[in-house]
Amino acid sequence: MKIIHGLEQGSDAWLARRRTTRNASDAPAMMGVSPYVSRTEFIRQRATGIEREIDSATQAIFDKGHAVEPALRALAEATIGEDLYPVVADSDDGYLSASLDGVTLAEDVIFEGKQSNVSKQACIARGEIPPQDYWQIVQQFAVCDAATRCLYECGDGTDGGTASLWIERAQVEHDIPKLIAGWEQFEADLAAYEPEQAKAAVVAAPIAGFGALSVRVEGRVLASNLDAFKANADAFLKQLPKPQDLQTDQDFADADAAVKACSDAEARIKAAQEAALADMEDVDTLLRTAGSISEAIRAARLALEKAVKAEKDNRRAQIVDNGVKAVRDHYDAINATLGQHRIQPPQSLSMDIGLAIKGKKSLSSMQDAVGTAAANAKIAASQQSERVRTNMALLDKHAAHASLFPDRVQLCASKDIEDLRNLVATRITEHEANEEKKREDIRQEELAKLQAVAVAQPEPEPAAVPEPVAPASPGLGQKPAATYYAAVATLVGASAPMRKLKLGDINALIAPLSISADGLAELGFQPVATERASKLYDAARLPAIVDAMQRRLALAVAKAAA
Repeated sequence: MKIIHGLEQGSDAWLARRRTTRNASDAPAMMGVSPYVSRTEFIRQRATGIEREIDSATQAIFDKGHAVEPALRALAEATIGEDLYPVVADSDDGYLSASLDGVTLAEDVIFEGKQSNVSKQACIARGEIPPQDYWQIVQQFAVCDAATRCLYECGDGTDGGTASLWIERAQVEHDIPKLIAGWEQFEADLAAYEPEQAKAAVVAAPIAGFGALSVRVEGRVLASNLDAFKANADAFLKQLPKPQDLQTDQDFADADAAVKACSDAEARIKAAQEAALADMEDVDTLLRTAGSISEAIRAARLALEKAVKAEKDNRRAQIVDNGVKAVRDHYDAINATLGQHRIQPPQSLSMDIGLAIKGKKSLSSMQDAVGTAAANAKIAASQQSERVRTNMALLDKHAAHASLFPDRVQLCASKDIEDLRNLVATRITEHEANEEKKREDIRQEELAKLQAVAVAQPEPEPAAVPEPVAPASPGLGQKPAATYYAAVATLVGASAPMRKLKLGDINALIAPLSISADGLAELGFQPVATERASKLYDAARLPAIVDAMQRRLALAVAKAAA
């Protein structure tokens, strides 16, 4: 952790620095879980430099939080038993920043204090980290890499009004890579940001409606503006929006208002009909005309209402489809560099993105929710691809044993790096053990062949066999020389007539050691014959050859020890 000295929290310099760094307190907004600012709004703020105006009520909340912080820190010092120092710091690589409410001198304990909040205190009572502060805590641990614990407090700074929770690094450390991937995705979205014209809050435009229907009867129709009302109704119905015209939140709000106007007109017509019937029993023409108008309005209302619902469903589906496409495009960009190790989006991708708009009413809130869900899916894809790349690099280091990993693609996709490292070590160890066994089997087969040849020879006159000399140094871990050479003489048939061994036969018998014809000559052993390009040696002298080699090795050991 690198402490930024001389920078006081809340100062103008501190505020200016926050606008250009990846702050721990901004991590919840970056991850799309802040209740105060959406991820889309946070991107817009960083891209344009335009921040929300802080009203007096919000500023009062901020001021109260700053005021209670010293009392919370004093309470925390009593709990920890050490002094705490508020600092502004960066991670060692300078990528992340955090304003810590307190840290011990040894930097092994950090402190985070929040002013009193009922929902947060309820989380603490359940032993849970409040979700809106989770990613802030994760980033504080990432910045202060020496910290093993965090004391999280929420309250007014008094014993009775403050709840506290100990958070261990092990609880959150696994999410540090996800946090870093989240900032990387945030910066990619920030670079791709395209300014949008600010939109005013959607309010339905005033609807002229149909006017009031007036009917007076007194045994006959005394007065009526039914014709004018009908003309107004016809004109209004012609102006109702078509389904294809519904594009924005404003369009849908206007359409909803038109539906309400139609419903109100139907009610007024029905009321006028009932009033006329109360004054006159037989107003057949008036009622038929009013009834036809009401039916026309009703039919138009139902059609528009159905169209509005259908188009809203279409817009929802389009927003979700756009989010899914953005995630799939991200996977395609990653797979362009992975070759056969391409990764696949989860089968539940469309469902996961679709669930993000549940409960959302406006198009803008749906777009924001889908944008956040898509960003989280991209973060997960980036993390998965990094794990695959790390595994690929590990297997590339063992290219000489590539044949041991025919399931390379599946291993890279499914294994954590430590699990894969252990698996690689196990397979290579088993392979080398098997290869050594094969080599030993071959040596045994060669010895058996030589023994078979010796048995097949006719017994000649006994030949003198030189007495083997014991090795100069018994510390070579070998059997006693006499016993060893007797065994070798038995194998090669020391009493047989001269039998010849090729240089390759000798090397097969002394494997994994080997010797050349020049080396044998230096030890005093010359070939007794030559067969084409192969030099042949007296098989009976093999014990002497081995003895000479062993004495030369013993001499080397003595020189090394001198």
